[in-house]
Amino acid sequence: MKTIKYVPVLLFIFFTNTIIAQLTIDADLRARFEYRHGFNNLFPDGADPAAFVTQRSRLNIGYQQERLKLFVSVQDVSTWGDTRQILLNDGNDSFSLFQAWGQIFLDKNWSLKAGRQVISYDDQRIFGGLDWAMQGRFHDAALIKYENENFKVDIGAAFSQEGQPNEGSGFNIQGFFTYKTMQYAYLKKNWKKTSASFLFLNTGFQKFTGINNDEPDGVFYRHTTGSYFTFQLGKVNFVGSAYYQFGKANADTDLSAYQASLEATYKPGKILYGLGIEVLSGTDQADDDKNKSFFPLYGTNHKFNGYMDYFFVGNHANNVGLNDLYGKVVFTTGAKSNLLVKVHYFAANADLTGDEDKYLGTEVDVVFKQQIIKNVKLNLGYSHMFASESMSLVKAGRPYDNTNNWGWAQLIINPNLFTTDFKKNTE
Repeated sequence: MKTIKYVPVLLFIFFTNTIIAQLTIDADLRARFEYRHGFNNLFPDGADPAAFVTQRSRLNIGYQQERLKLFVSVQDVSTWGDTRQILLNDGNDSFSLFQAWGQIFLDKNWSLKAGRQVISYDDQRIFGGLDWAMQGRFHDAALIKYENENFKVDIGAAFSQEGQPNEGSGFNIQGFFTYKTMQYAYLKKNWKKTSASFLFLNTGFQKFTGINNDEPDGVFYRHTTGSYFTFQLGKVNFVGSAYYQFGKANADTDLSAYQASLEATYKPGKILYGLGIEVLSGTDQADDDKNKSFFPLYGTNHKFNGYMDYFFVGNHANNVGLNDLYGKVVFTTGAKSNLLVKVHYFAANADLTGDEDKYLGTEVDVVFKQQIIKNVKLNLGYSHMFASESMSLVKAGRPYDNTNNWGWAQLIINPNLFTTDFKKNTE
C-alpha cells in the first residue's frame, strides 16, 4: 500500500520530463483547366482564345512541440505539357520552396516567428495568401506575436536582398509589389458579435538614378494604414474596411489614396443574400501632379472586383481607380454543394479623358462547388464581362465590343497523409 501512494508522484515526474510532440504531413494537389477569351483584359480583334491546364503539387510538413513550431512547404507549379517527357532537364524551374518558418513560444501569449511564410489577415484585402494563384504568395519576414483569447498583435519586418554582397545594398529585383524593406503592425480585438482590426504598413522600394536609371540611390516609401471591422445587426452580418495610402507612389510622385468597402449578408434559410460596395480612389487621366490611385498591394486580389481579374491583379496600378457595386446570391444545392451567382457594376472613380462616361462594364460570375469525397473538391466557374466603350480607355485602347468570357474547372485534393504523436524524454 505504501508503494501505491507514491504512484502519482512518479507519474508527475515522468510527464514533467517528457515533451509531447506532433508531426503532420499534408498534400495539396490541384489541377485547373481554363478557357480564356477576354480574361484579365479585353479580347483583341483577330485573336484566338487560350486554353490550358495548370497544376500545383504541394507537400506540407509540420512539427510541433511544447514551445516550438516548424513548418516547411515545397511545391511544383507547372502547366501540363510544358516539360518534354523524357528529357532529364528541360529548363523548367517549376519547383520552389513555398514556406519554411519556425515559431518559438516565449510563454502562453508571446512568440517569435521567422522565415518564409504566408502573411494573411482579415478578408485578405491588404495581406493575403493568394491561394487562387497556384504559386501562392509568401514573405521572407520576422514577426513578434502576442495573442490571447480576444486580442492579438503582430509586429513584422522584412529586408530583401538578391545576394550576399561585400559592398553596397542595392536591390535590383524590380516590380510593383517587390519591396526592399517592409515593416508593419497589426492589432485585432474581438467582442461577442463584433471585431475590429488596425493595420499600419510601411513598404520601402529601391530608388534608382543615373543616366540609365540603374544606379541604386536610397529608398522611397509607401505607407498604408486603416481598419477592417465586422458586426451584426439582428440577422444581418456586416463587414467593412477603410484604408489610406500616402508617401510616394514612385521616387518622384507623391501619393494620397483611399479605399472603403461595406458588405451586408443575410441568410434566412438555405439561400444567402449579399449586397456590397467598394470604392478605390484613382488618378484623373488628365495630368495630375499627385498620384491618387489606391493599390491593395499584398492581398488576395482575385477575391475582389470580379473573378475575371480586370482590376488590381497585376494591372490597373496608377489608373483611374474603381467604384464596384455588387450583389450576390449563394444557393445551397446539396449537403456538400453550393452555387454562387454574383454581379458587379464597375465604374471609374476618377475622371476619364474628355469627360467620358465613367461606367466601365458589368461582370457576371457563376461558381459551383461540390465536395466529391472527403478531402476532394470539384469547383466549376464561368464569368462574362459586358464591357462599355469606356473600358477601352483604361485597357490600352483594346476593343470593348468583342465577347469577353472565361470558364474554368478545378479539382482539389488535400488529404492528411501522416500524423503521429510521440514523446521524447528530456533526460
